[in-house]
Amino acid sequence: MNMLNANDTSIADQADHHQGMLDIFAQQKAAFLNAPYPEANERIAKLLQLKQSILDLQEPLITALNADFGCRSRDDSLMGDIMPSVAAINYAMKRIKKWMKPQRRHVNTMFLPARAKVIYQPLGVVGIIVPWNYPVFLALGPLITALASGNRAMVKMSEFTPNTNKVFRQIIATCFSESEVAIIEGEADVAAKFSEIPFDHMLFTGSTQVGRHVMRAASENLTPVTLELGGKSPALIAPDMEAKTAIQRLLWGKTLNSGQTCVSPDYILCPEDKLEDVVKEARAQFQAMYPKPSTNPDYTSVINDRQYARLNGLLREVEAQGTRIENLANDDSEALKSKRKIPLTLIINPSDNSVLMKEEIFGPLFPIVTYKKIEDALAYIHQRPRPLALYLFSFDKALQKTCSYSTHSGALTLNDAVMHVAQDDIPFGGIGPSGMGHYHGKEGFLTLSKAKPVFSQGRLFLGGLVHPPYGTFVHKLIYKLFIR
Repeated sequence: MNMLNANDTSIADQADHHQGMLDIFAQQKAAFLNAPYPEANERIAKLLQLKQSILDLQEPLITALNADFGCRSRDDSLMGDIMPSVAAINYAMKRIKKWMKPQRRHVNTMFLPARAKVIYQPLGVVGIIVPWNYPVFLALGPLITALASGNRAMVKMSEFTPNTNKVFRQIIATCFSESEVAIIEGEADVAAKFSEIPFDHMLFTGSTQVGRHVMRAASENLTPVTLELGGKSPALIAPDMEAKTAIQRLLWGKTLNSGQTCVSPDYILCPEDKLEDVVKEARAQFQAMYPKPSTNPDYTSVINDRQYARLNGLLREVEAQGTRIENLANDDSEALKSKRKIPLTLIINPSDNSVLMKEEIFGPLFPIVTYKKIEDALAYIHQRPRPLALYLFSFDKALQKTCSYSTHSGALTLNDAVMHVAQDDIPFGGIGPSGMGHYHGKEGFLTLSKAKPVFSQGRLFLGGLVHPPYGTFVHKLIYKLFIR
């Protein structure tokens, strides 16, 4: 079995379950020590097996995701979970040999004829904590990186996606032994104990609040962490951009998975004089994309009652404050409620003191904040915590350059939304409260490898010339040549 499952255990069994995780970790560490440097062909073969297993079980995965969400768009699952996972495997398989190749490095003239190089060594056992919103891709993305780097992995799946976890377990079981990849399930207490394991690296995707707990637990073991968090990613519509073009490119990124995406645009910064055009275009385009969301299989439900209640609580707060709210769907409210669906809803100029504007929304609520001058919009972004993504809608080259170099965010996307995550050849990661570290592509390989310097001397050894006693002609010559 490639799984440790806490969902069916009593409280009395929890201690045994936690010990079971430690036993798996010890097993993986021992297996790694017996094979500390898998060759490229071995890594590629394992990834190829994993890819085939994903392809073989993609239909059960789609069915399971739909069951976990209540209604999960088939295309959201294909584009958000399965396609990027397969693409990441294909990308890594083609490049593993190049990534693994030792790099020759320069040796200072005074140390010749010595040689120097850097080799990329697997770290060992990697812990991966997976959120519920994209449970396949956000498990496989880090896992693919870990395997490409030659590591073993323990993967803690979300307790909110039991059906998906069951299929994912099948995928892993066809390719790996438990000493290679192990799947862990359980509630928050299991995740807390999981984060206390002395992994060689831990990768967490989730909220900033939980990320703090993970980092605190990891610090006890000096375990390095990669944190993929989120935050309030702004979408800045510049004065030169037409409302129709901006909304056409922006709306899909916000409605993908019903906004339950870490890089989802969180709010719009819009010129005052374009507000009504933006509202009009958003309504028309949303209704064209998702007619009658309550019965539309393309429109994904909110994952569970807890998240649904949270989002409705945000709406009630701004409603009570007298904020203008625009529900973009013509649909039956009871039918929507029964499916846990919330149509895309615009909230116009909400109070900065509202919870809506303080916390990541993670759903289909879309505040619009108007501004008079572009400098005001940039100042608004600068004054807030650094987000995981910034989306600029402008064809003004000078403004694009300004945003590229003077704003800080995990990523900057120009005239599109969300799609930077699907680019395998650029790193993915946050900055400050939106996360730390990178994975995806080569940066992921480097994150989960030790860049180990190797300095070597051959038979001819001139170093003895600088040994004591000091004050010789050779010492004086060396100082004259190299201290200047």
